[in-house]
Amino acid sequence: MSNRHPTRRDAIKAGLLAGAGLAVGRIPLAAETIRARQLTPIMKTIPSTGEEIPVVGLGTNRYGASTPEEMAPLREVLRQMPGLGGKVIDTAPSYRGSEAVLGQLMSELGNRDQFFLSTKVTAPDGNVEEGIRQMENSFEVLKTDMIDLMEVHNLNGTDAILPVMKEWKQEGRIRYIGVTTSSTRSHEALMEIMRREPLDFIQVNYSIGSRDAAENVLPLAQDRGMAVMLNVPFGGRRGSVFGLLADKTLPEWAAEFDCTSWAQFSLKYIISHPAVTCPIPGTTDAEHLADNMGAGKGRLPDEAMRTRMAQLFDSF
Repeated sequence: MSNRHPTRRDAIKAGLLAGAGLAVGRIPLAAETIRARQLTPIMKTIPSTGEEIPVVGLGTNRYGASTPEEMAPLREVLRQMPGLGGKVIDTAPSYRGSEAVLGQLMSELGNRDQFFLSTKVTAPDGNVEEGIRQMENSFEVLKTDMIDLMEVHNLNGTDAILPVMKEWKQEGRIRYIGVTTSSTRSHEALMEIMRREPLDFIQVNYSIGSRDAAENVLPLAQDRGMAVMLNVPFGGRRGSVFGLLADKTLPEWAAEFDCTSWAQFSLKYIISHPAVTCPIPGTTDAEHLADNMGAGKGRLPDEAMRTRMAQLFDSF
């Protein structure tokens, strides 16, 4: 058995949330869906163009399905997401077939045009041809002739492939370009690229449990006019935030910013940072999707409330 920290699903299965007030999993899917639709959607602007996108997206690292049984819940997530106000989907060639699964499901559902689709590319050892092959394959398996955002994955081959990405953007095959890192140790390298390249987006790790990016990366993104997508929004130095929050009671004051679960608490904390454009929590579960999308509706905490939220989390 793995020693990983509990996820939201683990917490619910283990019954850790009993007596936890409005904590994760307590609101039925139908009720959460109705509540989310009644609140005002929160939109944020992509600085380079002024285009607005919803503030909660979907990460698809675990979308490498192959059987009908595995595909069914993923199809349901993609079917429900637009109705819940979601639009941004993030994937990558390295996510074990996730691109192909997304392409198949969006084709079957006929809803590709309802999504802002982001994927990634690498050019290992500066191999431009490999980067081009990856991008061409992404178009093919995603079954699309336009990708909204293409990012260099974990800064791998940025200098080599970025000129090609710029060309494809000029040609209209790609709408936005950017770079990503999932490592705090790479923040300095990320910022060096941000200072010299006219990027539309960066993707970086930032959560209530891991706040390093707020020191330098997020302020630089604001200064440079770059949108910020967040990976691992439920991550932390001690593992998933749910490992710390699962047996805790959601504070009553969370209702002041329309928060009904720990997932929404965690997401609203990072969404309310002025530099943040869109976190991409991963889920293969429609109920969790509705919960996550609820964080993109209603009120957000102000700076004083964000301080209170961080202090509460740090006390656990």
